[in-house]
Amino acid sequence: MPDTLTLLHDGGSDEITVADLARPTIPADALEDTLGWDLQPEGLCRGVACVPVDQSALVREDGLDLGVLADALQRPLVTDEKHAVAALGASHHDRGQALASLEAPDFTLPDLDGTLHSLSDQRGKKVLLVAYASW
Repeated sequence: MPDTLTLLHDGGSDEITVADLARPTIPADALEDTLGWDLQPEGLCRGVACVPVDQSALVREDGLDLGVLADALQRPLVTDEKHAVAALGASHHDRGQALASLEAPDFTLPDLDGTLHSLSDQRGKKVLLVAYASW
Protein backbone atom coordinates (compact mmCIF):
# COMPACT_ATOMS: atom_id res chain seq x y z
CA MET A 1 0.00 0.00 0.00
CA PRO A 2 1.60 3.32 -1.07
CA ASP A 3 2.27 6.03 1.49
CA THR A 4 2.85 9.75 1.12
CA LEU A 5 6.25 11.07 2.19
CA THR A 6 7.11 14.72 2.74
CA LEU A 7 10.53 15.37 1.20
CA LEU A 8 12.24 18.49 2.55
CA HIS A 9 14.96 19.81 0.24
CA ASP A 10 16.68 23.02 -0.84
CA GLY A 11 14.38 25.23 1.20
CA GLY A 12 11.22 23.60 -0.16
CA SER A 13 9.14 20.48 0.24
CA ASP A 14 7.28 18.02 -1.94
CA GLU A 15 4.79 15.27 -1.23
CA ILE A 16 5.84 12.07 -2.99
CA THR A 17 4.17 8.67 -3.11
CA VAL A 18 6.42 5.86 -1.87
CA ALA A 19 5.91 2.11 -1.61
CA ASP A 20 8.16 1.69 1.44
CA LEU A 21 8.78 4.39 4.06
CA ALA A 22 11.79 2.47 5.37
CA ARG A 23 13.53 2.67 1.99
CA PRO A 24 11.86 5.56 0.15
CA THR A 25 12.04 6.15 -3.57
CA ILE A 26 11.29 9.14 -5.74
CA PRO A 27 9.34 8.59 -8.95
CA ALA A 28 11.78 8.77 -11.88
CA ASP A 29 9.48 11.11 -13.80
CA ALA A 30 9.36 13.52 -10.82
CA LEU A 31 13.14 13.75 -10.27
CA GLU A 32 13.66 16.85 -12.39
CA ASP A 33 10.59 18.71 -11.10
CA THR A 34 11.36 17.83 -7.47
CA LEU A 35 15.16 18.14 -7.24
CA GLY A 36 16.23 19.64 -10.55
CA TRP A 37 18.25 16.59 -11.68
CA ASP A 38 17.67 14.38 -14.71
CA LEU A 39 18.73 10.73 -15.03
CA GLN A 40 20.78 10.25 -18.20
CA PRO A 41 22.95 7.30 -19.38
CA GLU A 42 26.03 9.19 -18.09
CA GLY A 43 24.51 9.70 -14.62
CA LEU A 44 22.50 12.32 -12.76
CA CYS A 45 22.63 15.56 -14.73
CA ARG A 46 21.73 19.18 -14.02
CA GLY A 47 22.45 21.44 -16.94
CA VAL A 48 25.87 20.49 -18.31
CA ALA A 49 27.07 18.96 -15.01
CA CYS A 50 26.67 15.21 -14.56
CA VAL A 51 27.39 13.03 -11.54
CA PRO A 52 28.18 9.38 -12.23
CA VAL A 53 25.91 6.94 -10.40
CA ASP A 54 25.50 3.17 -10.25
CA GLN A 55 22.15 2.99 -12.01
CA SER A 56 21.67 -0.67 -11.10
CA ALA A 57 21.56 0.41 -7.43
CA LEU A 58 19.64 3.64 -8.05
CA VAL A 59 16.79 2.41 -10.23
CA ARG A 60 14.19 0.20 -8.54
CA GLU A 61 10.78 -1.01 -9.69
CA ASP A 62 8.99 1.68 -7.70
CA GLY A 63 11.32 4.59 -8.54
CA LEU A 64 14.77 5.92 -7.71
CA ASP A 65 16.26 4.90 -4.37
CA LEU A 66 16.46 8.11 -2.34
CA GLY A 67 19.41 6.85 -0.25
CA VAL A 68 21.49 5.99 -3.32
CA LEU A 69 20.52 9.33 -4.87
CA ALA A 70 21.64 11.23 -1.75
CA ASP A 71 24.96 9.33 -1.67
CA ALA A 72 25.62 10.04 -5.36
CA LEU A 73 24.98 13.77 -4.84
CA GLN A 74 26.99 13.75 -1.57
CA ARG A 75 24.03 15.11 0.36
CA PRO A 76 22.99 13.90 3.82
CA LEU A 77 19.60 12.21 4.06
CA VAL A 78 17.54 11.75 7.21
CA THR A 79 14.27 9.81 7.18
CA ASP A 80 11.58 9.50 9.82
CA GLU A 81 9.27 6.59 9.03
CA LYS A 82 6.88 7.32 11.89
CA HIS A 83 6.13 10.84 10.63
CA ALA A 84 6.64 10.06 6.92
CA VAL A 85 9.27 12.77 6.45
CA ALA A 86 12.66 12.76 4.76
CA ALA A 87 15.12 15.65 4.66
CA LEU A 88 17.76 15.92 1.97
CA GLY A 89 20.47 18.29 3.21
CA ALA A 90 22.81 20.54 1.28
CA SER A 91 25.98 19.06 -0.20
CA HIS A 92 29.25 19.42 1.68
CA HIS A 93 30.40 21.80 -1.06
CA ASP A 94 27.40 24.11 -0.58
CA ARG A 95 27.72 23.98 3.22
CA GLY A 96 31.44 24.76 2.93
CA GLN A 97 30.79 27.80 0.73
CA ALA A 98 28.18 29.11 3.18
CA LEU A 99 30.60 28.71 6.10
CA ALA A 100 33.45 30.33 4.19
CA SER A 101 31.30 33.40 3.44
CA LEU A 102 30.86 34.04 7.20
CA GLU A 103 27.38 35.32 6.38
CA ALA A 104 24.33 33.93 8.13
CA PRO A 105 21.46 32.85 5.90
CA ASP A 106 18.59 35.30 5.77
CA PHE A 107 15.35 34.64 7.63
CA THR A 108 12.28 36.63 8.60
CA LEU A 109 10.44 36.33 11.92
CA PRO A 110 7.68 38.33 13.62
CA ASP A 111 8.19 40.20 16.88
CA LEU A 112 5.63 40.06 19.70
CA ASP A 113 3.50 42.67 17.94
CA GLY A 114 3.50 40.72 14.66
CA THR A 115 5.86 43.06 12.81
CA LEU A 116 8.16 41.10 10.50
CA HIS A 117 11.93 41.55 10.80
CA SER A 118 14.55 40.10 8.43
CA LEU A 119 18.16 39.47 9.28
CA SER A 120 19.14 41.00 5.93
CA ASP A 121 17.74 44.35 7.16
CA GLN A 122 20.51 44.38 9.75
CA ARG A 123 23.48 43.77 7.42
CA GLY A 124 26.46 45.87 8.46
CA LYS A 125 25.21 46.19 12.05
CA LYS A 126 26.08 44.17 15.11
CA VAL A 127 23.18 41.84 15.94
CA LEU A 128 22.50 39.72 19.00
CA LEU A 129 20.16 36.79 18.37
CA VAL A 130 18.53 35.10 21.33
CA ALA A 131 16.70 31.84 20.75
CA TYR A 132 14.56 29.95 23.23
CA ALA A 133 12.69 26.69 23.01
CA SER A 134 10.49 25.29 25.75
CA TRP A 135 10.94 21.70 24.65
